[in-house]
Amino acid sequence: MGGPSSLSTTADWASCLRAEHDALQSFLAVLENEQRTLLSGQTETLIDLADHKTRLVEQLTQLAEQRRKLQPAPGVAPAGKEDGDSRQLWTAIRQMASRAEQLNRTNGELIQIKLRHNQQALTVLHNAAQSATLYGPDGQASIPVAGRTLGSV
Repeated sequence: MGGPSSLSTTADWASCLRAEHDALQSFLAVLENEQRTLLSGQTETLIDLADHKTRLVEQLTQLAEQRRKLQPAPGVAPAGKEDGDSRQLWTAIRQMASRAEQLNRTNGELIQIKLRHNQQALTVLHNAAQSATLYGPDGQASIPVAGRTLGSV
């Protein structure tokens, strides 16, 4: 069995796993909120959600780097309760990461659909504006005149 140093590293690793687990739970909540927002069409909060999501990704990246540094070397068996807890946390983290990947991919597809829809609407509006009949101050249709007026050089 390892000495006091390995026990400390194992406890630090388990603590890091707990922090990563908690951060992933927060990340999943933001992704689920993002998806509800996209499906509802009330997209005003998407920028705030994107900012929050970016901060959580940065935090998760730091925690993953820390976990890799603290992870016990192969063949070093952590002892006792910490080992069982760590295995459960690691399994949960992997499952949550898979769920986050799926949610993020789905949200990206929803965003692409919304972008295509908006682009189509803009194209229709642009085309309508190009062929629109304009109305003068008297409410009568007036067609814009192109070219020069009669008698001008």
